[in-house]
Amino acid sequence: MFKVLTLTGNFVKDDVWHALIVLISNAPELQGYSVRSLYKALQASGTQESLVRVAVWCIGEYGEMLVNNISMLDVEEPITVTESDAVDALELALKRYSVDVTTRAMCLVALLKLSSRFPQTSKRIQAIVVQNKGNTVLELQQRSIEFNSIIQRHQSIKSSLLERMPVLDEASYLLKRAASSQATVSLTKSAPSAASGGSLKVPNGAVKPPPAPLADLLDLSSDDAPVTTSAPSTAPNDFLQDLLGIGLIDTSTAGGAPSASTDILMDLLSIGSYPVQNGLPATSNIGSPGQAVTKHAPGTPQVIDLLDGLSPSTPLPDVNAAYPSITAFQSATLKMTFNFKKQPGKPQETTMHASFTNLTSVTLTNFMFQAAVPKFIQLRLDPASSSTLPASGNGSITQSLSVTNNQHGQKPLAMRIRISYKVNGEDRLEQGQISNFPAGL
Repeated sequence: MFKVLTLTGNFVKDDVWHALIVLISNAPELQGYSVRSLYKALQASGTQESLVRVAVWCIGEYGEMLVNNISMLDVEEPITVTESDAVDALELALKRYSVDVTTRAMCLVALLKLSSRFPQTSKRIQAIVVQNKGNTVLELQQRSIEFNSIIQRHQSIKSSLLERMPVLDEASYLLKRAASSQATVSLTKSAPSAASGGSLKVPNGAVKPPPAPLADLLDLSSDDAPVTTSAPSTAPNDFLQDLLGIGLIDTSTAGGAPSASTDILMDLLSIGSYPVQNGLPATSNIGSPGQAVTKHAPGTPQVIDLLDGLSPSTPLPDVNAAYPSITAFQSATLKMTFNFKKQPGKPQETTMHASFTNLTSVTLTNFMFQAAVPKFIQLRLDPASSSTLPASGNGSITQSLSVTNNQHGQKPLAMRIRISYKVNGEDRLEQGQISNFPAGL
């Protein structure tokens, strides 16, 4: 496939290089080989657009494997690539494809990720990003400003924001792609003839398929919306929005610019929608310690809902009923319990008190809890009581959360969580979904 992209990358359909990225993300043993092969191909043939996009994505995700020759296969020969060389490749692609919004945005995100993987190049990358702050494309201009802010002022959270993307859900993508293909066949049969001027035609005369498979690549879906069979005006950018968390949207229909205070976390903290234990979705209300997160303005276009597939409604009990404590999350390392409290006359508002217990014999340091909720819920996280969790249950960390369910009685409360900490100086990450909240929250 790398050879195909090298020779005919300008003629490869989007579905092909999208699927290749899914394949690479699902093959850890081939990621080092892939990024090295794509880097060499990029140096030899940097004019094939699909090749550039896959190579740029891999360099951003697996740049350290490229520089350090990690996961070498027997058939490979070591190559010498410095951190500066990797940045050079992305900068050249950024300048060469200055007229292509998708490729340029992918280059900017890859550069941002390398600023975390290669701290020595951070200043240089910041200078490259700043050059795009005056870009005539509003979305690229906005992202450049946000990325510059991350590099310059958010060092404490940059590593967690820019960590490697979780494995993409290939099975769900293939299943949804098959469903989308059936919808395309139905659309083709019912489409008006070319003589009526009612259908879109590509050069070979076939009806242009809808862009749903592109958005489905990362198992992105909506709580309420069925699979679409019409091509939206922003279809060429759908995959980029989903893959990188970049809202390349037409601001003329967006009802105003999105909130700058939440874009960074919503776009970069987690990417795509994953199964339980696979990560946080891209478009959600995400809270971090001490930060109040606001709901999107009604005019903001909806890309996905956070928790696809959950029951759309739940019985509403007595507002004054007592809510039992729950074990919200438990692994071999951690146990998290929730207690609940409601204020009289405010059934849509809930205060939760989370308690974290260490089940191991090793003290956990740099402890951080984060949560994401659907768009119809507002979330605020108060600071945690400590960042150190004593071993063997000899103490706990507590943290309060406040949630407001704007569709109380129509949709249940649901939440995805991310817990990061260090064990003997080594970074650890645990993720999951809480779906056992008491009815009525």
